[in-house]
Amino acid sequence: MSNLHAPTVPSGPTTAPIANGGTSYLSFNELQRRKDDIEGELKALSGVLDSHGVDMNTNLLTPDGFPRADIDVAQIRTTRARIIYLKNDFKELMVIIEKRLHEHFASLTDDDEPAVAIEAAQPTLRDSVPEPLGPVFAKVNTVVDNSPAATAGLQPGDLIRTFGYVSASNHNNLKKVAECVQGNEGQNVLVKILRSTGTHPQELQLTLTPSRNWGGRGLLGCHILPI
Repeated sequence: MSNLHAPTVPSGPTTAPIANGGTSYLSFNELQRRKDDIEGELKALSGVLDSHGVDMNTNLLTPDGFPRADIDVAQIRTTRARIIYLKNDFKELMVIIEKRLHEHFASLTDDDEPAVAIEAAQPTLRDSVPEPLGPVFAKVNTVVDNSPAATAGLQPGDLIRTFGYVSASNHNNLKKVAECVQGNEGQNVLVKILRSTGTHPQELQLTLTPSRNWGGRGLLGCHILPI
């Protein structure tokens, strides 16, 4: 019982080792997007801890050794374990990014004109093809008037491709969407949607700001269903 406040899941990367695994072959731009995703999720998870008034080191036991009844001990332990995983992934990812940068600048020959070298750096480090759109994973069922969802421009029938750092690959039956909303109250969250408008569907990017002070229930004021 004395270690209840510590995560029970062993720390380590969430995927195969980055140095020899799935991300080592990614382009620089894809690595940067992966970095942004991890940072976004860490921010949301930190918000979850903040909502309970705890941090990574707060004791979750009462002075007599029992789990505290004023906080959700199970959620906090799960959140802490996820943060540890992501921080390990982030460290290894930064090693890959730093290596790519060193390789790029080492490839520039000393006799290149400075202007040429600067111009060449941009296309070398960025993708030359547009970012592929991810699959939709949820549908907006209803939107309450004057809610944060309505203010952002969400409409019933909109299909969601990404919600902050959440996508079809990690939404976990929309549990990650709820986590993202809770951890980003009062912060802007980028939402990418597909909207059917007759024969010409639209790809839109909306900025949603979760809030509990809009006069209705919940932080969004909309109902989202998994697809």
